[in-house]
Amino acid sequence: MQLYAHPFSSYCQKALIALYEKDIPFDYRVVGGEDGVVDAELAALWPLKRFPVLVDEDRTLFEASIIIEYLDQLRPGAVPLIPRDPAAALEVRMLDRFFDNYVSTPQQKIVFDSMRAPADHDPYGVGEARAMLERAYGWLDERMAGRQWAVGETFSLADCAAAPFLFYADWTHPIDKRHGHVHAYRQRLLARPSFARAVDEARPFRQYFPLGAPDRD
Repeated sequence: MQLYAHPFSSYCQKALIALYEKDIPFDYRVVGGEDGVVDAELAALWPLKRFPVLVDEDRTLFEASIIIEYLDQLRPGAVPLIPRDPAAALEVRMLDRFFDNYVSTPQQKIVFDSMRAPADHDPYGVGEARAMLERAYGWLDERMAGRQWAVGETFSLADCAAAPFLFYADWTHPIDKRHGHVHAYRQRLLARPSFARAVDEARPFRQYFPLGAPDRD
C-alpha cells in the first residue's frame, strides 16, 4: 500500500491518522521532493495532482474521507472509524463534512489569500471566511459540551477530520477563549497518539506556514 502525501498537509494528516490508528503498514511517498519523481508518479495516478492518494494493488483512491472509508472496510478491527450502526454512521459522516466544509475550507481561504500578490487579495472573501469560522466555533462549542469526541465516546472519521483542521484553524483564526469546549477538544486531539505522530512529522515544515506558525502546539 502506498500513500502519496505531504506531512504538512491537513488533508494528508487526516488520512495518516486513520493509518496510524489502525497500524496499517504503508509506503509513504512524500510529494514535493527536489527530484520530482514522486510528483510525476502522483500526476500519472491522478492528473489533478491533489493529495492524499492511496494505492492498494490495482485500486487508486483519492480524497481523505474516501481513503478512510476504504481503510475501515479493509481493517474494521479494534479501531472502527465508522460505526456499524447506520444512524451513528450517518452522524459521523455529517460531522466529517462539517469539519471539511465549515472549518477547513474557510481556513484555507484565508491562508491562500495571504499567498497572493497584494493586488489580488480578496478582503471581502477573507472576512466571510473568518465569519464562517466564528460561527463554526460557536456551534461546535455547544455540541462538545459533555462529549469526549465529535460523535460521543468513540474516536471516528469525524475526529480524523477535526484534528488537523482545528489545529490549523486556530493558527489562522484563533479560537476565542470563550469556546472552552472547543479548546479542550483540540487538546484531546493533540494528545491522541495517532495525531501527535502526524504533528511531529510535520514539525520540520512549520517555517513554511504562510501566516507564520505560532510558537506552541
